[in-house]
Amino acid sequence: MYEVTVENEFSAAHRLMNYQGDCEHLHGHNWVVEMTFCTRQLDRCGLSIDFRTAKSILKNAIEELDHTYLNELEAFKTNNPSCENIAEYMFKKAENLLAERQELAHIMISKIRIWESSKTCVTYRRKLK
Repeated sequence: MYEVTVENEFSAAHRLMNYQGDCEHLHGHNWVVEMTFCTRQLDRCGLSIDFRTAKSILKNAIEELDHTYLNELEAFKTNNPSCENIAEYMFKKAENLLAERQELAHIMISKIRIWESSKTCVTYRRKLK
């Protein structure tokens, strides 16, 4: 199994609903996102996925979240914009972007890791079948 990981970042504000503590108040983060793609096969160039392609998928998954108030986005109006929910949302969005590219049908996203600060992160992994 080959894994390729790319990283990007976005800035956004949020507040955690039904939370007691500082995070119930509006605040922001500079989130760092790592996305890992996996496959068992290589293409004719000997690549699993081109880094440019992987970066593009991650960038498109982040685009909607960057410089927003996450609580106002449709995805988080009923779902708390916790780091866990953001990770799952981005994973599914990136999966949809990947599915649009037939030439990448052999590629899967294995995990996404979102760093809320330099010391705290959440990892969302592909569900095993």
